[in-house]
Amino acid sequence: MVTKIDDAEAIDFLERLVRIYSPSFQERPVAEYIVQAMGRWGYQQAEIDAAGNAVGFLGEGKQRILLLGHIDTVPGYIPVRREGSLLYGRGTVDAKGPFAAFVVAAARAAQRANLQIIVVGAVEEEAASSAGAYYIVNHLTPTDYVIIGEPSSWQRITISYKGRLLIDYALERPLAHTAGQQRGVCEEAVDFWLRIRNLAQSYNQDKERQSQTLDPSLRSICSSNDGLRERVEMTIGLRLPLGFEASQLTSHLAEWKQEAQVSTRGYELPFRAPKRNALTSAFLAAIRAEGAKPAFVSKTGTSDMNVIGPRWKRPIVAYGPGDSSLDHTPEEHLDLEEYLAAIRVLERVLERLGKKSSS
Repeated sequence: MVTKIDDAEAIDFLERLVRIYSPSFQERPVAEYIVQAMGRWGYQQAEIDAAGNAVGFLGEGKQRILLLGHIDTVPGYIPVRREGSLLYGRGTVDAKGPFAAFVVAAARAAQRANLQIIVVGAVEEEAASSAGAYYIVNHLTPTDYVIIGEPSSWQRITISYKGRLLIDYALERPLAHTAGQQRGVCEEAVDFWLRIRNLAQSYNQDKERQSQTLDPSLRSICSSNDGLRERVEMTIGLRLPLGFEASQLTSHLAEWKQEAQVSTRGYELPFRAPKRNALTSAFLAAIRAEGAKPAFVSKTGTSDMNVIGPRWKRPIVAYGPGDSSLDHTPEEHLDLEEYLAAIRVLERVLERLGKKSSS
């Protein structure tokens, strides 16, 4: 029997999630708390799977829906506090707020929605490995619908994300006098970065929208020496638009690296979901029922939609409360009124999809 969850309990659940500090690879305590809450709220099954994901099952029906959010955060603890309707803390926006809305909405709607609902709190999304999402893709039969928990603000629906590629650069040489002819390792690293930046600028010349651009970022650079040898290490990130393949960079990287060691990781293809299907229709209707004008959004980052969308090829969107410009910032916070509105939207979506599947 599903226990009724009122708004105060929904807010308390989110605040408790945020208070459990869970940067990537340290998700176990928050996963255990989630499974306990799912058990109290009548989930038919709640467990931690082999990847460390918190997984709950609810409801009955011919059609199945996956609600997948991530329960890890970037590092950096933010003291949890309330200021009026605002809840401050690491993960309030990215992405414990959206995931908490999933857990509560699914429990509230389960008896009215003729659906099998699977709620997953995935691990390592922020670590660029997306280990939790990949585990689900490889071990769960594709569901009829998928919702990814990411902040979009409660009245907007995200349908596309850019892809990603990370480039690691390392160069070590014997030290030379700075008055000599040999270039230092830091100069070589900067030249490598500038070549990538210039490539992106050239690619972007005729692009009219940010969703079409290739976006490089210098994530980190660190140099050291022991008096005999000098070393530099650098990580470059690339956000990849639709139509751009990482293979287009291969020959350039091989040419530009010279003596350096260069490797790539974290590659995810860009992905765009269709706008017209039963899932998007349910969201549009649910947001309008709450008195707002819905809108579609394209994001310049990546999410677990990049993992699941192209592999399952099912109707999929990303949705959740919160201002994504606050992701990863020291001022990360969520308006609790928006959180509650997102829960109501999700309830309506689940009920509408359940009615469709039974008709």
